[in-house]
Amino acid sequence: MNKVMSNKWIIACYVLPALLLIGVFIFIPLILTAYYGLMDWDGIGEMEFIGLDNYIHAISDEKFWDSALHSFLLAVFSTLSLIIYLAISLILASKIKGADLLRKIYLIPMLLSSVAIAQLWIKVFNPSNGMLNSILMAIGVDDPPAWLAEPSVVLYAIFIPILWQYAGFYILIYYAALKNIPESLVEAAKIDGATPLQIAYKIKLPLIMGVVKVTIVLAVVGSLKYFDLIYVMTGGGPNGASEVMASYMYKLAFSSNDFGYGSAIGFLLLIITLIVTVIVRKVTATKEEIQY
Repeated sequence: MNKVMSNKWIIACYVLPALLLIGVFIFIPLILTAYYGLMDWDGIGEMEFIGLDNYIHAISDEKFWDSALHSFLLAVFSTLSLIIYLAISLILASKIKGADLLRKIYLIPMLLSSVAIAQLWIKVFNPSNGMLNSILMAIGVDDPPAWLAEPSVVLYAIFIPILWQYAGFYILIYYAALKNIPESLVEAAKIDGATPLQIAYKIKLPLIMGVVKVTIVLAVVGSLKYFDLIYVMTGGGPNGASEVMASYMYKLAFSSNDFGYGSAIGFLLLIITLIVTVIVRKVTATKEEIQY
């Protein structure tokens, strides 16, 4: 077996299919997106080469930067929500009664499509007969907001279903990491008189910090390219108040038939995501990893 795996031609045969798939479905589309961004094109007719005009236009496009700000706000909220997910995972991993049932409940949003979740929360946020405003009026709020129609609150209203949608995913990751911690370490800390809070902060959290760093990167990158639920719930409205970079790109390319400029926005979205990912990895990097 070692002799076979040391043969470079055999290794190439194993690796080549994966490289072909990556090239066809990732690198070639990326190259074409950058290329289309150099064109004035409606997606159907002839393309006209205009150089970097689309990219220069994007730099001075207020709507693009507004959508970028909204994406960054979503990334910040998603990162902060990891604290809640981690706290829930610590509670579930502490052998509380009903932990198995709660874990299954948290996974329910993962089983639903983004469209179904969007339709569900549209009903919840309905200003006249939605569940949220009904509760607010029942407790004495006379004029609750129209959550998806007011520019000042729509973005924060949309954050709630997005964070709810991915709760089960991150809780499952943290729960699995916590269950891999040797029980002997926790028992030793208890014998030494450590409180549950001290055990969580001083022992469990440092041991799963590598997993936490990965989830931070996932949350940030996923937020920057988020699209489907926002597009279904508000379409980026009202008046662009909930527009994100991905939805802005989609509107330009497929609603306004400005495929060249939409491609430029898409390529800039890739560049911004790569830069932010590198920064996040640098910020969260540590020289030592705790082993157990």
